[in-house]
Amino acid sequence: MQNLYDLSKYDFELPDELIAQEPVEPRDHARLMVLRDEIQHRYFYNLPEYMKKGDVLILNDTRVIKARVHGIKETGGRVEILILEKLGENYYRCLVKGKKIRPGTVLIFDSIRGTVLRKNEGMCDIEFNGDIMSLAKQRGEVPLPPYIKKKIEDADKKYQTVFARKEGAVAAPTAGLHFTPELLKKIENMGVKIGYITLHVSYGTFKPVKVQDIRQHEMEEEYYVVSEEVADMINNREGRLFAVGTTVMRTLESTSRNGVVYPAHGYTGIYIYPGYEFQAGVDALITNFHVPRSSLILLVSAFAGYERIMNAYRVAVAHKYRFYSFGDAMLIFKM
Repeated sequence: MQNLYDLSKYDFELPDELIAQEPVEPRDHARLMVLRDEIQHRYFYNLPEYMKKGDVLILNDTRVIKARVHGIKETGGRVEILILEKLGENYYRCLVKGKKIRPGTVLIFDSIRGTVLRKNEGMCDIEFNGDIMSLAKQRGEVPLPPYIKKKIEDADKKYQTVFARKEGAVAAPTAGLHFTPELLKKIENMGVKIGYITLHVSYGTFKPVKVQDIRQHEMEEEYYVVSEEVADMINNREGRLFAVGTTVMRTLESTSRNGVVYPAHGYTGIYIYPGYEFQAGVDALITNFHVPRSSLILLVSAFAGYERIMNAYRVAVAHKYRFYSFGDAMLIFKM
């Protein structure tokens, strides 16, 4: 029997040219690999063909904030911060790019000054003398994933889902990027119920798994909300449950027991890898193609089965599917 706790089992060869650098337009014209008994190659606009009246579709309505802000050091050198987490009043943990950043360094963003109090690798705890979030909303930028090298015009629109409502994420729930208002309306008109949870995606979504024994990896906590209305919609459904993205899957699993979803809010650091026993009763997962050796590929392997997923990824590379945030999608039915 294979050791599925060995990180090297989740590695695969991915040519650089398959890492999508921009989204497909229209959004729903991305390719869709359907994983059932066999693999089908479709387009995302074909999704309604796999759904029927009584099914429930759950989406993540988080909105990516303009968390990237450019400024200068007090000494004049350029600096860039990515605001990650609020620690207190005008006190934030940030990812900082700049030379010779150390405790005591003063950073200037227009009229706001920030003092670095602590530093751990590239992460800095910074105390500001004003409302840095208000400034970020005015002139900050939506942060794009580190593997997107191309300049994206209008990123605040293209790197948001069309249903993004609740601000708080620093990365988009990318499986949801493929939906258009027209596609959602078509699905709804079929008699499929659509519900929304919230999980504010953290920068930790890009954090690679570095331990050889995957059981030793730790996830960063992220804030989530599951309303009573959505829990009732899921628990009283007549058909199947479709989860859009690993963020929806992790949220539902954080608040479910024995096939029942409970309304809740708070922080989750749930970590799903092969051997995990699913609780929420998800029948199908819509997701993008993920990074090798990532917690995301571990999650889909747990849901669909290791051999099934790794074979699907080999097929995806051979058929030149586009990978990662702006890439193509998979529709995975649980066997």
